[in-house]
Amino acid sequence: MEIKPKSVKSTHLKNMIIKCLYFDKAMSCAELSELFDKSIPSIAKAVNELIEEGFVIEQGYAPSSGGRRPLMYAINASAMYILSIAMDQLSTRIQLVDLLNHPVADMEMFDLKLLHNEQALDLLVEKINNYLAHSGIPKEKIAGIGIGMPGFINPIKGINYTYLDAGDKTLNQYLSDETGLPAYIDNDSSLIALAEQKFGIARSQKEVMVINLGWGIGLGMIVNGEIFRGRNGFAGEFSHIPISEDGALCTCGKRGCLEAEASMLVVSKKAIEGIQQGRITSLKQIDEAHSKQMGDAIMEAALNGDQFAIELFSDAGYKIGKALAILIHIMNPQAIVLSGHGAKVGKILLAPIQQALHKYCIPRLSRGTELLISELGFDAELIGAAVLVMENFDKEVKSQLVAG
Repeated sequence: MEIKPKSVKSTHLKNMIIKCLYFDKAMSCAELSELFDKSIPSIAKAVNELIEEGFVIEQGYAPSSGGRRPLMYAINASAMYILSIAMDQLSTRIQLVDLLNHPVADMEMFDLKLLHNEQALDLLVEKINNYLAHSGIPKEKIAGIGIGMPGFINPIKGINYTYLDAGDKTLNQYLSDETGLPAYIDNDSSLIALAEQKFGIARSQKEVMVINLGWGIGLGMIVNGEIFRGRNGFAGEFSHIPISEDGALCTCGKRGCLEAEASMLVVSKKAIEGIQQGRITSLKQIDEAHSKQMGDAIMEAALNGDQFAIELFSDAGYKIGKALAILIHIMNPQAIVLSGHGAKVGKILLAPIQQALHKYCIPRLSRGTELLISELGFDAELIGAAVLVMENFDKEVKSQLVAG
């Protein structure tokens, strides 16, 4: 549903209200007035216009606190939709969600290898356009496309320096041109941290390290209540912390990196090797070209008590804990959240991680850091991609306002 305002200024105010209600669920006109430093009549006028346009609904009265109960307003979940895309090195998920982050169409998941694949970007665009066409949702009802992906990413410029080369265009601009919708990209681990901060277990916490357990091992950093990206947007390369001098060769060209020792891809390869060597396990033989299927299978096996699978995750967890000890010494976080795909086996990882922390971390520091398992898990990146769109929702109009 397209907003047709009387002025850029009123559009900006209404977009700010939509964005605020997306994150905070329900607020009164007085609360919105205080938040935006606008008069209550101007807020009430904007809210009434948004109700007429179908973006806002009355939520009922707030609980009594002794005085007159204020009327609360909430976002209309079906007023707009967001196309969320979560990518890793091997596969991609596409999901259309409403303004409560609830799915409104079936999720599509497909194999898409990013490394050394010049066709990856064209295939991604094709999948997006096909998904949109089959959804039945008109494009004017879609706020934008949010995409989480691995790699060295500058989200402000919209460039991925590792994958999906868009030639002389930014990746944001290329995707927008090819799909007809605003498009935004960010690092997958940063988006997972954003999801945990806005809607997950790290909500309202100021100093949190969010570990993205997937085919690699990523890190999203919440510092002083904000996503910390570093000077060029590349902060959080946790996977390349060296944990041994003569370990396995990493894709970065160095030996002993955490990713080369404890990632899901490494666990899968070790499982395949173990099966070939005759280890007793419920896991079936899968060749190395299908490590993704093995990754899913080994998590299920571990959760069902398979000792070989548990042993593999215990070894990985101990190495992750060793790296977390370094992180705790440097950042002194309030909490560390295990998130992403691997959060599914988070309870299995906790004990060996804690064992490593006891060995390698100064007790005063480790005691002050809470180790948590994400409740969003594998959905965190998709939710973070939706959050990315709404984070940018009022910025285009704001730029027009500043330029004017």
